[in-house]
Order: sequence, then structure tokens, then C-alpha cells
Amino acid sequence: MSDHPPSLDSVCVYCGSSNAADPRYLEAAGAFGRLLAREDVRLVYGGGGVGLMGACARAVHAAGGRALGVMPDFLRQSEILFDEIETIVVRTMHERKMLMFDHADAFAVLPGGIGTLEEVVELMSWRRLGLHRKPIVFFNPGGFWEPLFELMRHTVAQKLTPPAFLQVLRSVDSVEAILPTMRAMLAEDAVQTPLIMPRLT
Repeated sequence: MSDHPPSLDSVCVYCGSSNAADPRYLEAAGAFGRLLAREDVRLVYGGGGVGLMGACARAVHAAGGRALGVMPDFLRQSEILFDEIETIVVRTMHERKMLMFDHADAFAVLPGGIGTLEEVVELMSWRRLGLHRKPIVFFNPGGFWEPLFELMRHTVAQKLTPPAFLQVLRSVDSVEAILPTMRAMLAEDAVQTPLIMPRLT
């Protein structure tokens, strides 16, 4: 077995597509895009030019980074396809999510709405079923994701989810912590040690 953990070449970002989002969230998405470009980690995302996802992609592009967008044809107008980067246009949401999953080594979950929630719940379900072991890291400014974490803890308390499942996710309060946390998770998994983390708070 190699002493080196799997590389972190591409990160899929799930996040909101609303320009009306809190400006602090939009700025954080841009800051994360600049971090990805600086560390030569490719952004994989939904292909749009609006909201947090647009802010992140535009920041990557402006900083000379690598990016791949995946956009369903029926959303080209509402999510305003950002065609200055490599983009794959698909027919369905299912194709979009599968391609994003296949092209990513890890997943960053930034603030978002029902679409972001749908994507990350499916991703967590696949993890629960043993279909992948890719890192999932939530950017949780001001406790944004706490209601979701509380629901997850509730399902554990009701014996519907095993307690160990809470240990496969991470929550961070700054975008600067996302990539180091992902790399730490990859390293832990490479040596087959248990993923140990504080309870999501």
C-alpha cells in the first residue's frame, strides 16, 4: 500500500444559484474559487453563472484555474450558462449529478437552497450505502447547516441512522479549511483508520 494518500485533483462544489443570497456567502464562494485556482484543484460544478456557483466559477476562471461545468439543457437560460469554461451540456438532472460525481475526488457543500439540499442528501445516501468514500465537507458559516445536522442527529437518536455515519462528514467555519480537511480525510481513509470527528455542531 502506498504511503501517499489519494490526490485531490478535482472538487465538486454544491451551492446556491441565487444572486439574492447573503453577500457574505457570495464573497466566500469567490474566495473558495480563488483558493482552488491557487492550489491547482479543478472546480466541478453545475455550470451556471449566477449565485454562489457563478461567483465560485468566475473566481476560478479569473485566477487562471481549471473548471468543468455540467449543465442540463433545460436550465441554460435560468441558470445562465457560464460558457467561458469547459462545459458539458446534458439532458437530465440525473446525468448532471452523475457526471459531477464521477469527475470529483471530494465534495464541498456551500450554502444553498432546495437544489443543493437534494444533491447533498443523495450524496450522503450513496455514502451510507457504501457506494463511495469521497470526502464531504460542509462550509457552515454562522451555523447555516445546523438545521440539517440537527435532523441527522434526530435520525440517529431514533435509531434510523447509525451513529457512526455522523463521523464521515466534516463541518468547517472558513473556506480556507475546506481543502486541508478534505486532504486529511483522504489520508485517514488511505490508511484505513476510522474517521474521527467531533459531533456536528
